[in-house]
Amino acid sequence: MSTSTAAATRPATGGRRPGGLAWLAVPALVFFVGFAVIPLIGVLALSFTSWDGIGGEILFAGFSSWQAVLSDPGLPHALWVTFLVMALSWAVQTPASILLGVFLAGAQRYRAVLAVVYFIPLLLSSAAIAIAYKALLDPNFGLGAGLGIDLLVQDWLGVPELAFGVVIFVVSWQFIPFHSLIYQAGVRQIPRSMYEAAELDGAGRVRRFFSITLPQLKYTIITSSTLMVVGSLTFFDLIFVLTAGGPGDATRVLALDMYKRGWQANLMGPASAIAVILVLVGLTLALVLRRIGGRDAAHSQQEGV
Repeated sequence: MSTSTAAATRPATGGRRPGGLAWLAVPALVFFVGFAVIPLIGVLALSFTSWDGIGGEILFAGFSSWQAVLSDPGLPHALWVTFLVMALSWAVQTPASILLGVFLAGAQRYRAVLAVVYFIPLLLSSAAIAIAYKALLDPNFGLGAGLGIDLLVQDWLGVPELAFGVVIFVVSWQFIPFHSLIYQAGVRQIPRSMYEAAELDGAGRVRRFFSITLPQLKYTIITSSTLMVVGSLTFFDLIFVLTAGGPGDATRVLALDMYKRGWQANLMGPASAIAVILVLVGLTLALVLRRIGGRDAAHSQQEGV
């Protein structure tokens, strides 16, 4: 092989080594270690101690905190409520987000204005949303009493089943706009030629949606579901302000249980143990969803088109 041929087949790297720009990742790595890895190690260490979280001495307690948490009959219930909130909020948010994302990706009139309106809930703080809904659902002075609608005049936050349903509704209402934005971007990446070919074959809107849009959104759905599932493990402020885990323990998720143990009961050891459990559960679920998506989940959905 001649010198010119060898030069033509050599990758054009501009004379730089393939790993020459790896140092650009150093700031992000330092940030991740400083604000994620080190705090996580600290929480893990605290789970083996006895500390009131105020100013007392931190004493090594071995596995006593873990034993107290794992033997507590309230832990399975809090874990069950957490998974229930996760599953139901995913079941509500995913279809609604996909439909809104597909709609916003179109060329409808006033689409940009509607996109801004739909995005407003995400701009509000969870505490403000909880306070607003708590006032609106008040059976004496809320929306139902003001409009004279008997169906809305109920003790929404005093009945376990109703309170749980309210939590699912409010969580979904707040985060559907974010996931709609993800699906909107995913739909816009689908080549228009695929829809044109389907139209020539006589496929209607419903057929194109199920045969083209949904399959092309596979990796987008995996990404959105991962954010939903892992994010649902950290629901605290909205539930704390809205129901405080009540009535009884009907809405007491694991993150709220961690707060009550750590900052209300001053048991930082058990609270840290629950925090570690949350991290392990979130990591496991993320890996499972990654596995479901396949090893090529990070590739572009347009690959091979």
